Amino acid sequence: MSEVLAVIKYIGLRILTIIDILAVAFIFYKAFMLIRGTRAIQALKGIAILIVVSAIASLAKLETLSWLLQRFWTWGVVAFIILFAPELKSALAQMGRTSGILGISGNVKDERECIQIVVETVERLSEMRAGALIIMARQATLDTFIESGVPMNSDVSRELLLTIFYPDTELHDGAVIIRNGRIAAAACTLPLSQSEEWESSLGTRHRAAVGLTEETDAIAIVVSEETGAISMAVEGKITRYLNPQTLNSILIDYLVKSANTHKSSEEVNANDT
Repeated sequence: MSEVLAVIKYIGLRILTIIDILAVAFIFYKAFMLIRGTRAIQALKGIAILIVVSAIASLAKLETLSWLLQRFWTWGVVAFIILFAPELKSALAQMGRTSGILGISGNVKDERECIQIVVETVERLSEMRAGALIIMARQATLDTFIESGVPMNSDVSRELLLTIFYPDTELHDGAVIIRNGRIAAAACTLPLSQSEEWESSLGTRHRAAVGLTEETDAIAIVVSEETGAISMAVEGKITRYLNPQTLNSILIDYLVKSANTHKSSEEVNANDT
């Protein structure tokens, strides 16, 4: 009898261990997905490299290098929290939302309608040669940049976007950020790309579009004030002289098809867990 109880206890402990490992893996996975596409993910890559270097230094008994790395770990965590406080705050806020945890996205029909409105607006702005910068948020929340502008929290409409970007209006010079199918803010300030590749060939709006997409996974749409040309930036690269039909197809690929694929993979992982 005692042997049976021992086996049952052993099996119970193994099951709890497996649950524990799966829970930790799930937390790390969700944390990674929440900060994916933000500046913090680049810092985490650097930290991962330093962890490997620390392990090598410890095994090889490199005392000076080990001492320097120990000092880094003492203050590095505090510095990371201070530098990336906005990203961490956004990640924690998302974790508190059920939809964020389960990876549930908006209605596909609504997403397509939003894209259509944006494309029609961009086409009209191009005809008017009115400069514009429209940001379509994806996984990264963009809270830091939204807070730099004028809060809107409005439905996406052609009329409102045209009014915002009409020349000489108060909100004309900044960027409009669209998140979750709504205009989150206008007149937002974005980081300019520091790459020498774009310094002389692009204007301020285009460099801001590239700069934001270098740091986040957002999509930036630009209308040139000088030529009316339509451009789109993603992942730090910019494609210029797009026509409205091509822009519409690209946005659907990134914002609808990719989002649904990502949602399906998350649901599978959640079920496996």
